[in-house]
Amino acid sequence: MKILVTGAAGFIGFHLSKRFLDMGHEVVGLDIVNDYYDPAVKWDRLKIISEYSAFKHAKIDLSDNAAMEELFSKEQFTHVVNLAAQAGVRYSIENPRAYVDSNLVGFANILEGCRHNKVEHLVYASSSSVYGMNTNMPLSTHEAVDHPMSLYAATKKSNEMMAHSYSNLYGLPTTGLRFFTVYGPWGRPDMALFLFTKNILEGKPINVFNHGKMRRDFTYIDDIVEGVVRVTQNTATPNPEWDGANPDPATSSVPYRIYNIGNNNVVELTRYIEVIEECLGKKAIYNMMPMQPGDVPATEADVTDLQNDVGFRPDTSIEVGIKNFVDWYLDYYRKPE
Repeated sequence: MKILVTGAAGFIGFHLSKRFLDMGHEVVGLDIVNDYYDPAVKWDRLKIISEYSAFKHAKIDLSDNAAMEELFSKEQFTHVVNLAAQAGVRYSIENPRAYVDSNLVGFANILEGCRHNKVEHLVYASSSSVYGMNTNMPLSTHEAVDHPMSLYAATKKSNEMMAHSYSNLYGLPTTGLRFFTVYGPWGRPDMALFLFTKNILEGKPINVFNHGKMRRDFTYIDDIVEGVVRVTQNTATPNPEWDGANPDPATSSVPYRIYNIGNNNVVELTRYIEVIEECLGKKAIYNMMPMQPGDVPATEADVTDLQNDVGFRPDTSIEVGIKNFVDWYLDYYRKPE
């Protein structure tokens, strides 16, 4: 396969690109390398995957229509995995336009590139945040998601609808993946695991939202990557049993699919922090805080369809995953001068 991975300098994009390259595929990694968080981490990720002769970095803004058209026309990708997006629920409260440019305009450019260049399968990152006010656990792709709690979530829901329209109008196979709280080595510096680890080591308080009563389906990065790889190779097809009188949101009469990728194992935030403390051998100083605007108290993924269709179910425990992250963190930030 010749694969375009957008957001290749990002946390998931880096790991996915490396996996595809190790499998012998050709990868073009698109990433503008913005400063939403420390660009040095992104450049260090890119440095690793740039050592592969089958990798090429395209420093292009997803919302640049002309540049995107040229990239698709020149490279003629067989598959596209769109991970590039303006990330973060809380950031969307203060900077909504960044989400419109990247997550809506940028995604439209991806769809157009796929449409005009005969891409075989478009796989794109959605998010567990699309479930919004839904509290019916485990969260299922077969239920409607019409009540997002942030603009970030709304743009991800919009991506799913935009993809469906292209699957319908142009026969483009599309698969959306709702990721559940991804963590692991090379993780984002703005995410809880990174912030907790850093502050605990420095003896600073950690902000614990909803007074520690948050419940999350934490999903290890290797499980996310395995799921994405399998789905990419399993091109979306129409559901022959789809019924417009009783429409299933996860499938369609056109080549369109939606999957959850989560660990299917809910963990209390306080237990998550305990494991970090155990790995660091140091106790945290808790700063208990109320729920943040746009956040949800709990997530839990129903991954039945993923297991049935591609034969995979994430299962990495937080004890293993957090230890791997902490080992990476200590190695990365305490390397000799």
